[in-house]
Amino acid sequence: MLAAMPPPSSTPPNQGEPPIGGTPGEVAPSPVVRDRDDACPGALRLHTADDGGLARLRLPGGILTNRQVEALAVAAERYGDGHLGITSRGNAELRGIGDHCGNGLAELLRHTALMPSERHERVRNIVASPLAGLDGEGHGTLHPWLRALDALLCAQDWTTALSGRFLFALDDGRGDVAGLGGDVTLLSRDGGSALIRVGATTLRVAAADAPRAALAAAHAFLATANAAGTGAWRVRELPPGHEVDLAAELARAGIPAGPAPTPDEAPAPVPPEPGAVRGPDGTYAVLVAPVLGRVSSGQLRALAGPGGEIRITPWRGFVVPGFDERGARERLAELGDAGFITGPGSPWSGVGACTGRPGCAKALADVRRDALPGAGGLPVYWSGCERRCGHPHGDWVDVTATADGHYAVAVRGDAGEHQLPCPQGELAAAIARARGGRP
Repeated sequence: MLAAMPPPSSTPPNQGEPPIGGTPGEVAPSPVVRDRDDACPGALRLHTADDGGLARLRLPGGILTNRQVEALAVAAERYGDGHLGITSRGNAELRGIGDHCGNGLAELLRHTALMPSERHERVRNIVASPLAGLDGEGHGTLHPWLRALDALLCAQDWTTALSGRFLFALDDGRGDVAGLGGDVTLLSRDGGSALIRVGATTLRVAAADAPRAALAAAHAFLATANAAGTGAWRVRELPPGHEVDLAAELARAGIPAGPAPTPDEAPAPVPPEPGAVRGPDGTYAVLVAPVLGRVSSGQLRALAGPGGEIRITPWRGFVVPGFDERGARERLAELGDAGFITGPGSPWSGVGACTGRPGCAKALADVRRDALPGAGGLPVYWSGCERRCGHPHGDWVDVTATADGHYAVAVRGDAGEHQLPCPQGELAAAIARARGGRP
């Protein structure tokens, strides 16, 4: 039996999921030099946190079967603290894992196909449009791309050199995940074609070649990063003068590629709102979200759907397809009773938080205890320290704990940072002003 790998020797720079961050063609604001390997945790390499071991489970596209959801519920009860954390990449985290539980967790994941390759489990970072094929938008399902890309990643020895933070984004054409700053982004287009984007370069390929093109792009990134010698983990960390030569790599891989139209500026990703969505075939999908991105094992079991599939979104929500109209209404009511956010009017809609105290040694406050519900406007994210682990993309309200026992409030986004005055005792009012875009 394979033993769990020991924890990394140093605390990862981001105990929560690395923020997706970045815009197409963006480079780091200053040269990034990495003098160590990425310490991002996985299912086998656990991170030692103040509340026990932490495992991060990569779930490509956030796609799960009912059986796998049950396995995660069992894992949370048997090996963790009874809850599952949902990350900003649609992955899952288990916290509070005991010292001798790593082997049992690994066995459970193997038997339910949640870990098809032990050597590659940290590099299976793929986000995908969560409503693809369900609501009539975009260009159909992304399942073939997801399956093919995941299989290609797990079949190559060299892909294990990718950082646990390197991200593939698969967009069905609606633009929801294209703006999430993926290192390699595939965008489905009509007419059997796709766009592949790496940094500032976008090319057109046949849709059937898209997964192989994404793999080739990752290979080109590794070659470029090695040549740069700065230890870059992601495309945007490459220094000036070391751009990925996507066209040359696709040619070497025998993948025909052509010029793409000048891409529009990627819009800020807009998460789908909780509720029910009707597809063109008359079936419904139910969209819900857990409060502050954590679900109990009982809540997980309540998600099991008639279609046998559950999708986790990059916005810490769930999509459950396969209902008729009445069934969708009934399931939304049931999930509301179970504690999920089931509509945009919920006071917890758009409110997120990092782990905070007592689980994170670097946190200055118990942000989950302190977090306040709100009403509409910009998303709000509560952070226990200035690392702001797992914060959202786009414009958002930043509520960060400070060393003096208070919180600082700011609006962050593509336009930079705007700090808001927050006198002691007026935190709720400051957040409400910030959500509404008022100084």
